[in-house]
Amino acid sequence: MSKKSSGHGHGTQYIRLQKNFCFACGKNNPEGMRLRFTYDEERDLFVCRFRLGKRYTGPPGHAHGGIIATILDEAMGKVNKLRHVVALTSTITVDYFKPVPLNQPLRVESREVHVRGRYHTNAAEILNQKSEVLAKSTGVFIAIDPGKMFAKFVDR
Repeated sequence: MSKKSSGHGHGTQYIRLQKNFCFACGKNNPEGMRLRFTYDEERDLFVCRFRLGKRYTGPPGHAHGGIIATILDEAMGKVNKLRHVVALTSTITVDYFKPVPLNQPLRVESREVHVRGRYHTNAAEILNQKSEVLAKSTGVFIAIDPGKMFAKFVDR
């Protein structure tokens, strides 16, 4: 089991992909969400503040459930940086409490629940300006060897 870092998680050893085209956080994906996360050391969690535009519409005036799940998954995935591992989503459970509005300030917060070997369980919540939880999730992530899994995509 990896030790939990007390720092920002910036020491994570990642394999350098040619560009980051991740739909949720990739800065090189012109069609992506480009979510940016920061680590709140005092609260020991990751935070991302964002607004969802019209292109993410599900029900009128509100976000599509798949977009909500994407944001929660991305937030939980960031938590693995604290253990200096690359871990991929195995399972995710989403609870939708209230419709997530478009064009309103929102935030997602994520934290570690527990780690057992390669299995990392994390949780996340999407909140509105009043700090009401609109949706929450729990996910299990499996630590992998990125050198083996992504070798053919590495910029050498």
